[in-house]
Amino acid sequence: MKLHFLSLLVILTLFNCKKDGNNAEDNYAYFGGEIMNPNSDFVVILKSDVVVDTIKLDKRNRFLYKINNLKAGLYTFYHGGEVQMVLLEPKDSLLFRLNTLEFDESLVFTGIGDKKNNYLMNEFLENEIQEKKIFKFCQLKPHVYESRVDSLKAFKLNKLNTFKSKYNPSALFEKIAKANIDYNYFSSKEVYPFVHHGNNKAEIVKALPKDFYSYRKSINYNDDFFKEHNHYNSFLRYSANNLALQDHLHHSSDSEFKRNSLCYNLDRLKIVDSLIINKTIKNELLYHFTANYLSKSNNTENNDAIVNSYLSKSSDETGKNEIKRFAASLNNLKEGGNFPDIKIVNYKNEELEINSLIKTPTVICFWSNQYYNHFKESHYKLNELKEKYPEVKFIVINIDDFGQDRPKASLKDNRFKFKDEYQFKNPKESIEALAIQPMTKTIVIDKHQKIVYNNTNIFSVNFEEQLLGAINRK
Repeated sequence: MKLHFLSLLVILTLFNCKKDGNNAEDNYAYFGGEIMNPNSDFVVILKSDVVVDTIKLDKRNRFLYKINNLKAGLYTFYHGGEVQMVLLEPKDSLLFRLNTLEFDESLVFTGIGDKKNNYLMNEFLENEIQEKKIFKFCQLKPHVYESRVDSLKAFKLNKLNTFKSKYNPSALFEKIAKANIDYNYFSSKEVYPFVHHGNNKAEIVKALPKDFYSYRKSINYNDDFFKEHNHYNSFLRYSANNLALQDHLHHSSDSEFKRNSLCYNLDRLKIVDSLIINKTIKNELLYHFTANYLSKSNNTENNDAIVNSYLSKSSDETGKNEIKRFAASLNNLKEGGNFPDIKIVNYKNEELEINSLIKTPTVICFWSNQYYNHFKESHYKLNELKEKYPEVKFIVINIDDFGQDRPKASLKDNRFKFKDEYQFKNPKESIEALAIQPMTKTIVIDKHQKIVYNNTNIFSVNFEEQLLGAINRK
């Protein structure tokens, strides 16, 4: 049946190729695929954050879609919370196959346009592996570190040149592939002061060679073409972090750098506001840094200061409203306050008020099929904690909004028990009410239903100490 599906793709492509060659008629691409263990029954295709179409999977979990009036470039496809990008150009007929249990790792392309997309996909996976190496290299002295990352860049450029000589790809592919290499390299430079051991960042910055950031002179911080490009956006975030650090060190009297300090985070928003002109890029960066700060802060006054700074700089009304709601939800989860009434559903489809389960010290954790590795590792950790602390109630909530079949299958496939496992009755409202960001967020409640910790992490080195504090509360 796989052969039949691919044959259908080829037939449709050949049919369109037989047309009279008119440029308008030639400006199309086919895009399709087969999804194993689907998380929903549809795929969404987007271009520049605008939905091109939503395509329903057939009974074999396959789809095939023709994009007319194609705008050559990077397209995003979305399925069940997972996102990946593809490069589509006129007359491409691109087919993929993937397994949602290993979304990126299993993704393979066939058809016209497969070589360039498999190249970009393999580079994406290699960069994930390289990132771990970079973090280790960051402990080296600056000139040694620079030599290592220069070598990595040279290796990638050589690989790209080999691909170009073999397949003669389009100029658009070359532009994107070269940008991947460049911005990944620039990011590795920007991240060095933060990952290098030690909190005395002033000394680390002083030790850098004078030309360490010489590439900044040629950077376009307002590149409209790459504004949705992952490597470009990662670079912008790292660069804003680093430029704000340098500003912060000029006026900070702290002996040690504190990344979540109010002063540094206000400096970072100022840098974004002064450096970026493009509204889309500026608004995204302002939103990202503001939401990230709020998700890690328990200080209401500092949160208000960050939110006010953000609101004065952003022109995105939707983002502003989301940030205001997020901050309000965090304020409603004050430590010492009551845990909100949230409706949950067990895997017998029985509806419950979550507070009806809280009669002893309680830990509430969250998971999603979108973060499959976190799902597995967190459940292994929770099983360990349950053994050590039988007097504690552990409530584990799947936050997905596509029914119970997929979460139940994930639990069953990994031999995790259904006991103490739930879903939200109203996922969207509950996620907002509990300000669930990041996914590792854990809430600890005492036997009186009072919040002890509103944003901790079961993997934190001091989590068990926090848990004992909740157990011993009178």
